[in-house]
This record gives sequence, structure tokens and C-alpha cells, in this order.
Amino acid sequence: MEQTDTLLNGNKIIQDSAAFMFGIDAVQLAEFACRGVREGDTVIDLGTGNGILPLLMEKACKASHFTGLEIQKKSADLAKRSVELNGLGDKIDIVQGDLKNAAELFPKHSFNVVVSNPPYALVSQGKQNARDEKTIARHEVLCTIEDVVAAADFLLHTHGRFFMIHRPERLAQIFEALGRHALEPKQLELIQPFPDEAANLVLIEARKNAQPGIKLLPTVNVRNSRTDS
Repeated sequence: MEQTDTLLNGNKIIQDSAAFMFGIDAVQLAEFACRGVREGDTVIDLGTGNGILPLLMEKACKASHFTGLEIQKKSADLAKRSVELNGLGDKIDIVQGDLKNAAELFPKHSFNVVVSNPPYALVSQGKQNARDEKTIARHEVLCTIEDVVAAADFLLHTHGRFFMIHRPERLAQIFEALGRHALEPKQLELIQPFPDEAANLVLIEARKNAQPGIKLLPTVNVRNSRTDS
């Protein structure tokens, strides 16, 4: 069932409660990426889903334009309608397509910034229905870490910036993929549910053709205590 929710920045988003709905990871990624977006930048979100990242970021940073790329027709339609609902058609484009076909959809080196909240889990982890929208959003059914990083490599200009959120246990694979595509990790920020628990998310900034050197930022606690609402 569709519902329309209002984000903290005032934008409205149309979501389908039977499909994948955005969570705290999208909010964390939007905040993290906006620190590195410069005035006039062009930004593309790989796997935009219902368009949550462009809708969060367009008020928080001074990018000139956002593009959301989404393979699932239904999700892309939700995102397009949300953009129209907010009157942001001149600021945000939604493109239905496969990020693995980025070279057929966009000119090479055509973006300053790439962001992505990709599927976290391997296909082998747990039981999945490969055609289910939630499975596609959560598991690497239609794209892998390598696919996302390769697309970012193609789309970013020489000194472009790539921002992604993922699971800490996948960091080795992420670093390997970044290394294959001349994307140098520059900043890492771990996110823990509570101060006494291990981090369950990691935010990564990488830059195209940058010099080696990575900065580990202070860990973010989503809730300071278990009594937080």
C-alpha cells in the first residue's frame, strides 16, 4: 500500500509499505555525503530506490543537479512521482536503468559525485525470492560491490568523490574493488546502534586518482542509550 511521508527537510516521499522503505542508513549517508558535496556539483545516486537520497540531499547541500538511477520500474516510478510532488523536476532526474549499463546511459566522467546505498548481503546469505523487491534491495541479486564501484569509476571525473554506506564485514571486498578502479579510500566513519555494541554500518568516502591516505572519523552512535526513543 502506498503512503506519503514528510521528511524532516520538508520534502515529501511516496513509499510502498509492501516494498523496501528507507531507513536510518539513507539518512546517515545523505548527511555524510553532503559534507563533501561542493557548490555546483552534479550528483548521481546509484540504486536510488524510491529517490530518498536525492530528496534528502537537495536541501542539505549546494549541488546543482541530482540524478537517481534505479533498475526496478516500480521503485523508479515512485521516485519520479515524489520528485514531481515536490516540484523538483528541474533539480532531480530519475532514470530507470541498470547501473551495470552506465556507459550506455551517461557520458563518461559526467558527474562530480557518486553516492550509493547498495544491497549489503550476498545472495547466498539467507533464503531469498530473487524476484522480490525487498530481496533485490537487500541482496546482491542484480548488482555487486564490484558493479557499483565500476559504475562510479566510469561516471566520476578525474578528482570526483564517491560516497557509500555498507556493512563493516564487507570492507575487504570494498577496498579491493576500489583499488581496481583507481578510487582511493579517504575517509571512514563507523556507525554503532549503541555505544556498547559493535558497529553495524560503515560510511566510506573515496576519491578518483587521489593519493593514498585514509582518515578514520569518530564513531557515530545512533542512540546514546537504550532509553533513547
